[in-house]
Amino acid sequence: MSIKPLYDRVVVKRLAAETTTKGGIVIPDKAAEKPTQGEVIAAGSGSPLDNGELRPLAVKVGDRVLFGQYAGTEIKHDGETYLIVKESDILAVLEAAEQKTEEKAA
Repeated sequence: MSIKPLYDRVVVKRLAAETTTKGGIVIPDKAAEKPTQGEVIAAGSGSPLDNGELRPLAVKVGDRVLFGQYAGTEIKHDGETYLIVKESDILAVLEAAEQKTEEKAA
């Protein structure tokens, strides 16, 4: 990846949208909504504070995140489509199910 976002911006690759419902109904591509989950591919250096220092971002490369449907700016780079969003547009970091089961066992 040769994209390096600035300050509090994050490069996200959208995860594939679900094509079937829990009931087994197949959703055509044109009717499907844009996915609102993605994986952080690159992160900026941090958000600038009033005193000139940088506050580190709460997300890191590899995190699976949830963001608004119309958040950020879509770009194409090396044949791939990415989304550049501000850290404030990220609604949540999704934890892996494996981590949750390990925490319950402990």
